[in-house]
Amino acid sequence: MKTYQKLIFSLFLSSALAGCSMFGGGDVGGGTNGGVNGGANGGASTEGIDDSDYYAGHPLDNPSSPLSTKVIYFAFDSTTVEPEYGPVLAAHGAYLAANAGVFVMVEGHADERGTREYNVALSEKRANTVQNLLNLQGAGSNRTEAVALGEEKPVAMGHDESAWHLNRRVELVYPAH
Repeated sequence: MKTYQKLIFSLFLSSALAGCSMFGGGDVGGGTNGGVNGGANGGASTEGIDDSDYYAGHPLDNPSSPLSTKVIYFAFDSTTVEPEYGPVLAAHGAYLAANAGVFVMVEGHADERGTREYNVALSEKRANTVQNLLNLQGAGSNRTEAVALGEEKPVAMGHDESAWHLNRRVELVYPAH
């Protein structure tokens, strides 16, 4: 019986290799290193394959997913979320809507300019804006909490525009997964 199984497997493998040209149009053994599809690295071509479909880690850590972006930056003295962050917040809102047991802390931050009271109020408005957008995407207000940290937790210590830009932010903080 084992010989029969080996024969079937060998036939399957042979026909699969012979038909490789229908998956990418290359020749078997035709590359510089004899690889499938003529790949220079000797491996199979991954052209046209979305790597996010094959990520085996936690969805929040997938570098190909908008869920991996957890920091939203703001312009000076602004609480407006830039359009580039729309897909990011839509993805986080959908993730929260689909995962009932998940909670996120929405931390608002400001740069060092302005009074302490002003910066706390500004960071609160930023956090509330992001929280509202997440809730509109289905997150649910009981799964998000907005916190205003003002200028108290800078990520950049400089006193120039590049440091201030990095400190004007909202961070989406999920519990350890």
